[in-house]
Amino acid sequence: MSVIEMKVPTIGESITEVTLSQWLKADGDYVNLDEPICEFESDKATLEFPAEAAGQLTYVAAEGDDLEIGALVAKIDTSVAKPADAPASPAATPATAAPEVATAPSAATYATGHPSPAAAKILAEKGIDPSTVTGTGKDGRITKADAENATSNSSKAAAPKATDAAAAALGLAPNPVAYSRTDRREKMSRMRRTIASRLVDAKNNSAMLTTFNEADMSAIFKLRKTYQEKFVEKYGVKLGFMSIFCKACAQVLMEMQAVNATLDGDHLIFHDYVDISIAISTETGLVVPPVKNIESMGFAEIELAIKALAVKARSGKLTLEEMSGGTFSITNGGVFGSMLSTPILNKPQSAILGMHNIINRPIAIDGEVVVRPMMYLALSYDHRVIDGKTSVTFLVKVKELLEDPMKLMLHV
Repeated sequence: MSVIEMKVPTIGESITEVTLSQWLKADGDYVNLDEPICEFESDKATLEFPAEAAGQLTYVAAEGDDLEIGALVAKIDTSVAKPADAPASPAATPATAAPEVATAPSAATYATGHPSPAAAKILAEKGIDPSTVTGTGKDGRITKADAENATSNSSKAAAPKATDAAAAALGLAPNPVAYSRTDRREKMSRMRRTIASRLVDAKNNSAMLTTFNEADMSAIFKLRKTYQEKFVEKYGVKLGFMSIFCKACAQVLMEMQAVNATLDGDHLIFHDYVDISIAISTETGLVVPPVKNIESMGFAEIELAIKALAVKARSGKLTLEEMSGGTFSITNGGVFGSMLSTPILNKPQSAILGMHNIINRPIAIDGEVVVRPMMYLALSYDHRVIDGKTSVTFLVKVKELLEDPMKLMLHV
């Protein structure tokens, strides 16, 4: 009997612990070499863990367990023969095989309609038949999220029936609103715990201040209206506000390098490049992957880079390399309707710019009151690195470039 121990591999220099978020193969299944058996959730990304040998899989860790690097996850008995009905190894599948028709269902496997251990526990507690639940996991496996959704839907469906029955007994009209007193306790995801820890650390271990200004967006609106159609036709992507803000910040950051600096103990590290981390909201939390060397990129390149990162972030496919780095951050709360906020630093960076929603407001220009599309800007900064005068000057310079984009085009 030959048993291979599957242990948590070294994932990244700064990652010391991961969470086993989901088993992709059932306990006792036969697995092929390099076939993904589970998913790990790290501080920055979700990663698949492939089998190191072919054989019978035996669980050691459970879904939801926090595991240190090197911890035992599972064992594979390589002496077990491959069953006749076991799926072929992914490596043995010809690369030139014709793609399946999109509407054709995949072949059923052991995992199809079978709940993971965590999902089975939830369904058993609520008395829900697994055959009534549609699995969204690999090969149709019922995941923990599927089970929670099923119990939630079951509770919502049952509550109105009970309320209506009670109302009928009293001769009253059914009450369409069901009042619930149910509490639900859920363990925070590793990403959410990491976000919480880093935000508290940034708040407690930096001299953080925020300075505000406002920008008249009329010129940018005019620029986009004039050239949007030609821009899309040439580059296949829209000219958004984010690329313009990135270029404006990059131009000023190259001029005022203290705002682009990083504090390292008793030293300041100045960067001769600008990597701007873009805050992207996902279902699992906020991620801030950087777009690198923005000072050397064009507007279309920035828009395409941000779009690619957003797609990867929302599908959970960002790599650790894509998540690392960044010398400055931009967050756009305006897309959610935020009028004003004080963004928290993305350590070890020294500053972050907050964009907000654009509202038509009356302002005085040359002694006359006119209505203009205005946006509040907020720059949070670490006062240990950046002086008040520097922060205010930086924000004023960014405002001037936004209000007169020709200066941005000409680098003046």
